[in-house]
Amino acid sequence: MSEGRRLTAAPATPVAAGGPALLLIAHGSRDPRHAATVAALVERVRALRPGLEVATAYLDHCAPRIPRVAARLAEAGAAAVAVPLLLNRAFHAKHDIPAALRACGAALPVADVLGPSPLLLAALDRRLAEAGLDLGSPAVRARTGVVLAAAGSSDPAADAATRAVAAEWRRTRGWAAVEVAYASAAGPRVPDAAAALRRAGAAEVAVSPYLLAPGRLPDRIAEAAAGSADLLADVLGAAPEVAALLLTRYDRTRRVVAAAPALTA
Repeated sequence: MSEGRRLTAAPATPVAAGGPALLLIAHGSRDPRHAATVAALVERVRALRPGLEVATAYLDHCAPRIPRVAARLAEAGAAAVAVPLLLNRAFHAKHDIPAALRACGAALPVADVLGPSPLLLAALDRRLAEAGLDLGSPAVRARTGVVLAAAGSSDPAADAATRAVAAEWRRTRGWAAVEVAYASAAGPRVPDAAAALRRAGAAEVAVSPYLLAPGRLPDRIAEAAAGSADLLADVLGAAPEVAALLLTRYDRTRRVVAAAPALTA
């Protein structure tokens, strides 16, 4: 597949009416841009899968919260698959979401987090292209160093997963180099990563937020990029690839749940 095609199209997603509802669980934020981005993403999912009920619940800050939405689904007698809107399997995925579902008595299957996935790399590509980088040129990619700017986590496995994403992105795209930076937790920060890229010989430095929605941490990344990088991409947001990935995680879990009775019969 060419670079241009990868930037403009998400893989086709099978269309199926009905089935268990998709309960999208987002973290939530006091920043209204967060909920607006989640709503736009949900609309993309619905457009890809007409007939599928898609509900949204939040862990914190935003409404509706998980107990309210889980109760509504239960009252309607609707089966559901919970899909976390999270990039890495860190504390929210390992503890907060399962605990919130248990607390309200919702015995729902929970899909895996979004990362890692080739679709996320394609979404990162898309955002850089939208910011003005010519990804169709191997020469441009070869002279560009990219800062993959993530939130950061106290979970070493989550940060290791982000570093693996950076390594795969460099390997498959031919960047001069890719450095990881974090907006919270331990460093390195964006200026540190940008300086490392320039020392390694990158002629141009681009910052690519590995984050799903606008908010305090993306704003912090943008402020740091303004003084240290040549180009800043947008957050992943409601990219078509993210919508397709949500359905991929939903479908995989739905198939496992459907197969379980046959395996135990």
